[in-house]
Amino acid sequence: MRRSTKIHWERFWGTKKNVDDVYSNADRILRNLLGVVDLQGKRVLEVGAGTGRDSFGLVRHGAEVFQLDYSAASLSILQALAKREAIKVHLIQGDAFLLPFPNEIFDVVFHQGLVEHFEKAAAEKLLEENRRVLKKGGFLLVDVPQRYHLYTILKHILIFFDAWFAGWEREFSIGGLQRLLRAHGFRIVHSYGEWMYPSLFYRIVRELLKSIGVKLPLYPRLIRPLSELRRAIRERSWRWKITKYTAISIGVVGQKDSAAGV
Repeated sequence: MRRSTKIHWERFWGTKKNVDDVYSNADRILRNLLGVVDLQGKRVLEVGAGTGRDSFGLVRHGAEVFQLDYSAASLSILQALAKREAIKVHLIQGDAFLLPFPNEIFDVVFHQGLVEHFEKAAAEKLLEENRRVLKKGGFLLVDVPQRYHLYTILKHILIFFDAWFAGWEREFSIGGLQRLLRAHGFRIVHSYGEWMYPSLFYRIVRELLKSIGVKLPLYPRLIRPLSELRRAIRERSWRWKITKYTAISIGVVGQKDSAAGV
């Protein structure tokens, strides 16, 4: 079966001990959740937490956050980062397909960069586990790579040569992701797309130069007026429908039917 394995992720996070050298998602998860739910007092589960930074803003908005990953290397980074940022989270090493929680315990479940690493049957099992632990009326956010992007072509070239850091990965269209959540009993309440920053070109150049000992900053240092202009365009683009079809990342928020069973 084509998939990412624990070995891939232990190796990846084992080389990323300096989390400040790993690109973050900024406030993407937080911002899109706040559009549909008040996080104050909510119990939230992040599945496949990675560095865990997506959840830190949720804690600052009053959520009680549980972060699950099966990689010990990931959880080690997460623990150190949470301590540095003075963020209180509950860390769990566990299996996303057999979540160690009772039914209907969370108000929100989310994952970023997870479901694309599994083929259809496994991905559906993952979503069913998400649904099981969600309360009636709870929200599931799924954030994945968008299909129609240069990144997709480059990624599959690397996968073909067995050089992709995560082993294997697929991608989704916004419509396909919405249909997937509907098929598992979720009503779509929100969807979004966001362009890559810094650009794919900058990231490729940075990696190539790093291989010969030249280290560029994680984010390009632009003159302030140009930086402010780019930021304004990015923020405006969040409201454009076309972004969902040109962005590198897309997400869908679904709500579990309040009358539905587990």
